[in-house]
Parts: sequence; C-alpha cells; structure tokens
Amino acid sequence: MPRSVVADPAAPRPVGPYSHAASGPGDVLYLSGQTPIDPDTAALSDGGIREQTERVFANLASVLAAADRSFDDVVKVNVYLIDMADFDAMNTVYAGVFSPPYPARTTVAVAGLPLGARVEIELVATSPVPPS
Repeated sequence: MPRSVVADPAAPRPVGPYSHAASGPGDVLYLSGQTPIDPDTAALSDGGIREQTERVFANLASVLAAADRSFDDVVKVNVYLIDMADFDAMNTVYAGVFSPPYPARTTVAVAGLPLGARVEIELVATSPVPPS
C-alpha cells in the first residue's frame, strides 16, 4: 500500500521536500515537525518560547484537523528545543494542549532549528476512536 499524505492549505508551507503528514498501512499518522511559522506571513512568529510553542501547536492542530484527527488521537510527541532552559515554559503550554492520559514524549536539546526557531514539535497519531 503506498503512503498517503496530508497537505493542509491552512498550515505553513513546508520549507523543504516533505509533506505535512503521511501514513502507510494501518491507522498511524506521522506529522512532520512544525516550527513557529505564521502561515499568513510565512515568517517566524514573534515572541519568546511560550508564544513560539503556542504557534507550533496551532500549526499542528491545523494539520491534525486536515487529517480528521485531534490532539486526543496523539500517541507520541517529539519536542526539540534549542535551549533546555525553555523546558518549563514549553511544558506549561504543552500541559494546556494535552490531558491525561498523556501521550508518550521525548524532549531533546538541539544545536539549531530552521529559521532560528526555538522549538520544533512532531507528532504521531492514530485514527480517531469512534464514540461509543
């Protein structure tokens, strides 16, 4: 089965040769990492780590919605920070996006991110569970 992709016209355009999200056989959807790019201006959002993290989650919410999914369907999160001193502020925003039971998560510090972003986040989501 070939991969299927999600191209969300409301999300920032990819800055390279990749799709917003892709899936293969089964119900797993892999979302590409999002940085705090404002989809209206194609520029990095203003503000510190809190504002940048909020923008990243808004971008991810848009891609999830384009795939008929939500943050409730997320099972794994990878967070990339350029400075671990930003962890607490990022984590505060993160805690407002997800609710228990929380998805699995990895957070790492990296040497740099595209366009000078302070944070990039990628997700793995499953198909929505139909209401019972």
